[in-house]
Amino acid sequence: MRRWTIAFGATLTAGLLLAAPPLFANDTTVELTTGGLVYVQIADITMTEEHLHLSREEVRVDYIFRNDTDKDVESVIAFPMPDITGGAQSDIAYGDPEADNFLGFTVLQDGREIKPQLQQRIIATGIDRTEDLVAHKVPLLPYSDRTTEALKTLPDDVKADFLAKGLIRIDRYDAGKGWQEDITPAWTLRSAYWWKTTFPAQKPVKVSHRYKPSVGGTVAMTFIENGKPAYEHARYVERYCIDDSFMKTAAKLQAAATKGGPNYTEQWLSYVLTTGANWSGPIGKFRLTIDKGNARDYVSLCADNIKKTGPTTFEMTAEDFTPEKDLHVLFLTAGE
Repeated sequence: MRRWTIAFGATLTAGLLLAAPPLFANDTTVELTTGGLVYVQIADITMTEEHLHLSREEVRVDYIFRNDTDKDVESVIAFPMPDITGGAQSDIAYGDPEADNFLGFTVLQDGREIKPQLQQRIIATGIDRTEDLVAHKVPLLPYSDRTTEALKTLPDDVKADFLAKGLIRIDRYDAGKGWQEDITPAWTLRSAYWWKTTFPAQKPVKVSHRYKPSVGGTVAMTFIENGKPAYEHARYVERYCIDDSFMKTAAKLQAAATKGGPNYTEQWLSYVLTTGANWSGPIGKFRLTIDKGNARDYVSLCADNIKKTGPTTFEMTAEDFTPEKDLHVLFLTAGE
């Protein structure tokens, strides 16, 4: 497979869609990995088209499905929200911490808005503990202010029970005002929107959904230092397919920043692409659009045959496409 670079103010490299376990430096914000719709794998429904539009402001996905049988098929479609874990990962960018729909997920089917049902479960040490929180009227969102206040007012015996079950962490300290206590949620919130739908026989069904992605970032470029590869470089080559041309661009940006130019920082966006393989056969027509938003910004990702289509947009198209790996996008963004 040939690797190549596009100019026009942004560098993209072609390659396989590769994933790697994340390693994060100091002063970073971790992104939540999100994706598309999940459907039980059966032979009746094909995804004839998918258009995936990714930007740091919005994820838009437009599908066309088709039931090729002579009978209507009823099934459940789900959109799994990314897991939210309290405690150590408090620097995650996850949208509105006070809203169940923290990514602002919306869905249309054949132009009609769907009101999906929301399932939320609380997991601690691998065990479903949802009823423990519900019984004591503790909100399920780990980072909600309402959750923090509810935990403070729990009786001591309930706090001890929650601590033993791995639901919370208690930090006690003396900061000069006597002993104080901080209670931190340690549970994982697992959420999914779902709805029942009917795929009529021999007819297309259009489904569209939108949400605001979780975008991580750091205050500096971590894969390059003084124009040379830094400790994160190997992981970035694998995860984002940065190449020699991209490194040269980053080195020039870094050098320019020392002479009064803009300081470029990183932002990351991840998308679970492999759920597209749950439908019968490959995706008939697949189109990926990446919008970097600002013409001064740069972007790198692992993808095939990406072409520039506008001042800030790039596009990949494929037919009979079977996604085998998830998608990770690196943005270099200019500071003010």
